Amino acid sequence: MMSMTFEVSNSVTLLFDFWNVNGPVGMALSVFVVLLLTVFYEVLKVWRLWLGNKSMLAQPYLSPSSLHSDCSSALGRSSSESSVTPIDPPPPAPNTRNSWLLHGIQTVLHVLQVSLGYMLMLCVMTYNIWIFIGVIIGSVLGYFISFPLLGQT
Repeated sequence: MMSMTFEVSNSVTLLFDFWNVNGPVGMALSVFVVLLLTVFYEVLKVWRLWLGNKSMLAQPYLSPSSLHSDCSSALGRSSSESSVTPIDPPPPAPNTRNSWLLHGIQTVLHVLQVSLGYMLMLCVMTYNIWIFIGVIIGSVLGYFISFPLLGQT
């Protein structure tokens, strides 16, 4: 039966039978791989958010402030003045092919993110303190590296 408490050990089997770690060099390499997987998980999370923000910006909509300014300027004009004022053409309809492609990409990224998240959870559930530390440090590093990129559109 497997121990349900954290242990400091250089022997662990991670995710698959072939990923059997025995010794400090194998443990260090495994911690590094888990750390990189966790950084990749955080980057995927930010990439999905960035794509979601990009798709929301691509869809035209009228904000309440623009509606208010349009209504007040139209009400302030006389009928003859408003008939000669050029009317802006309506914004082009969003390209449905691009929106479906973007949605497909987001779906694939979501599947990758969920799968990777469950794999990392199973790594932590080995209750090996070194693997746990690798996941935590990878999460911190991934967040630190990728979230500032969200502000740059």
